[in-house]
Amino acid sequence: MQEEEVLAEFRASKALLEGHFLLSSGRHSAHYLQCARVLQSPDRAARLAVALAATFPHDVRKQIQKVVSPAMGGVIIGQEMGRALQVDAMFVERPTGTFELRRGFELDPGDKVLMVEDVVTTGKSSREAIKAIEAAGGTVIAAAALVDRSAGAVDLGVPFYPLVALSFPTYAEDELPAELAATPAIKPGSRQQP
Repeated sequence: MQEEEVLAEFRASKALLEGHFLLSSGRHSAHYLQCARVLQSPDRAARLAVALAATFPHDVRKQIQKVVSPAMGGVIIGQEMGRALQVDAMFVERPTGTFELRRGFELDPGDKVLMVEDVVTTGKSSREAIKAIEAAGGTVIAAAALVDRSAGAVDLGVPFYPLVALSFPTYAEDELPAELAATPAIKPGSRQQP
């Protein structure tokens, strides 16, 4: 899938939003990709997962034993990646503020894991999820996301395979352009701000 085809999927599902958004990273943007909307169609979610899986080198793909994603945003794409790769999928969640496996999910020691997210901006959630996977005994051999908002700048400590890399500008609170500063920010993400 080419970048324009991926963006067409977002536009068709009304998942590419414009306005003033406070991202889960704490940064501000005039654009927001609402992956929950693009993934609400099972057919579209499956197409995107298959396209994402096709970005992995063959040697990485054949090693993956489990898929783990961070809740909430990564749950649907994680499930679809498990289906595309024909391996079990599970998720980590933050019941007390730190990611952990729950609900009876377990990793066998040394399981080779793909950590998958919907969108990566700063990589904070991804790195936290990787840390939780490793604490549970898994070995993260790769990370993936539908969208890399860092446009290739993020370092997750493992090979990273995004379906598309976008470079919508993001801003710290103290560097907002006048047009964003003039409107209140909407917080569409799921993570609470510090």
